[in-house]
Amino acid sequence: MSENNTNRTRREADPGFYRKVAGIALPLGLQSLMLALVGAADAFMLGRVQQDQMTAVSLATQIQFIQNMFLMGITTAGTILGAQYWGKGDKKTMQDIFNLMLRYAGLLSLLFFAACEFCPELLMRIYTGDDTLTAIGASYLRIAGWSYLMTGIGECFLGMMRVTDHVTQSVWISSSAVVFNVIFNLIFIFGYLGAPRLEARGAALATTLARALQLALCIFFTARPGHIRPALSRFFTGRQELTRDFFHQAIPCLGGSLFWGVGFSAYTAIVSHLGTDAAAANSVAGVVRELVCCIGNGIASAAGILVGNALGAGDLERGKTIGIRLMKLSYLIGLVSGLLVLASTPLVLRLMKLTPEAARYLTGMMVILAVYMVGRSVNAVTINGILDGGGDTIFDMYSLAVCMWGIAIPLAVLGAFVFHWPVLLVYACTCLDEVGKIPWVMIRFRKYKWVRNLTR
Repeated sequence: MSENNTNRTRREADPGFYRKVAGIALPLGLQSLMLALVGAADAFMLGRVQQDQMTAVSLATQIQFIQNMFLMGITTAGTILGAQYWGKGDKKTMQDIFNLMLRYAGLLSLLFFAACEFCPELLMRIYTGDDTLTAIGASYLRIAGWSYLMTGIGECFLGMMRVTDHVTQSVWISSSAVVFNVIFNLIFIFGYLGAPRLEARGAALATTLARALQLALCIFFTARPGHIRPALSRFFTGRQELTRDFFHQAIPCLGGSLFWGVGFSAYTAIVSHLGTDAAAANSVAGVVRELVCCIGNGIASAAGILVGNALGAGDLERGKTIGIRLMKLSYLIGLVSGLLVLASTPLVLRLMKLTPEAARYLTGMMVILAVYMVGRSVNAVTINGILDGGGDTIFDMYSLAVCMWGIAIPLAVLGAFVFHWPVLLVYACTCLDEVGKIPWVMIRFRKYKWVRNLTR
């Protein structure tokens, strides 16, 4: 039978495939959107107060962005193994994986909390030399640091819920936390309902209260029957081979997350040093990017779960077919995302209080961002979804080392500080890596090294 006939037969045998994808991708895309709305709400509300307040908080949240990259390495390793063991039906091993995630994510969160409490000015100096922005950002970090303490634990709970058929509950928890975060923002940033007007510090307090609520809801829901819970009786012990498997996934995931997270943070620092107008425009463009990327993020999460479940159950051919379909879908998602960026530009310019120069920069950045979205969508679904679902995590680190750190960041640094290129050209350099690595990603995908069963 030809390959085309084989694929046609599989499509007919699985008529509910895209319905199943939508059932996972839409809730997770909504969850990603709701989380991105927190940053959008902070930027919009603080942008209505003062440009410096918005810019300082945008720079300060880069610290949490870096923390999230560390957490992503830990939680991604756990969900990769978790999806496959869930497909196999091994719940005891799922508990041990949960223990591993909590142990290392909790330690990491404690370190970031301490840094924000004891040296926030030093952290802000990484991103700006402006004394006003440093002072505002440091006041934000001292309060927001408490939320960073709870973030790691909460993300472990949510990650385990996603791969164990409790996607809807995880979305409900995240969405509830976001709604309360926005409400708390209104109260504490502007001083409504008799609360003090705290501006940037109000945004930090709102985030902390919302994270506390999210963690409480996670613990409440997972106490119910049918949920995987950490096995506290063996929290500090575990099977050596499982720990080895966990780190076999976690180390390249962590490497890739750090390359990407620190690289993105470097992009922000480079553009921010081109002036406050460039920093403000980049902050707004970053919020738009995260909002629109939610579509691709949802498909990527669905890809990792569906591919992982099929491979863990031993059906390698079905896992391969799922990956091929979702890879093709990612191109369409990228085009739609780019069009959304362009369509939203006039509205964003009307909503934000920017200087004329910052508004000009933002208009150009949005055009560049529209092209970037195609690469971002394809790479997110293929690398972070399909390849990771089969345990091929090392490629992400390699591609980021070459495309981001070997090409995009050096070009941006040279353009900003040596050749003094225009702001928009420097910004285009920071978007180069996602589009440029698509051919390499497709070559890796078609080697099918990711079609593997990782369970023991």
